[in-house]
Amino acid sequence: MAVRAVRGATQLDEDVREHMLERVAEMVTDVMAANDLAVDDFISVIFTATSDLVSEFPAYAARRLGFGDVPLICARELEIEGSMPRVVRMMAHVETDLPRSAITHVYLHGAANLRRDLTRTQSVFDEETR
Repeated sequence: MAVRAVRGATQLDEDVREHMLERVAEMVTDVMAANDLAVDDFISVIFTATSDLVSEFPAYAARRLGFGDVPLICARELEIEGSMPRVVRMMAHVETDLPRSAITHVYLHGAANLRRDLTRTQSVFDEETR
């Protein structure tokens, strides 16, 4: 079993606590579904948020999903002029049998524009409703 890093990002429409929790939970569960991961596969997760997001810690959304024993940390994203607003990013370290080339990174909502070169740009939940 290898240790791999999995990336994700989502953009919020507004800085409202429930919206933050919903969007971050969606991102985390999409990363899990896209890579066939369970909570026990996670070693640690780093969340970053742009400075315009102050309504809640992104890690709290993961805690609510059962990540109580997984080390989580939140940090500020760099403030680069012209960068996308209201973005939460994650980098999770996981144990998986997937080769690095098979890892699916998840970029949702407006954050899909950050990495068009990556495969998952729409929530698996959105795809199921089609």
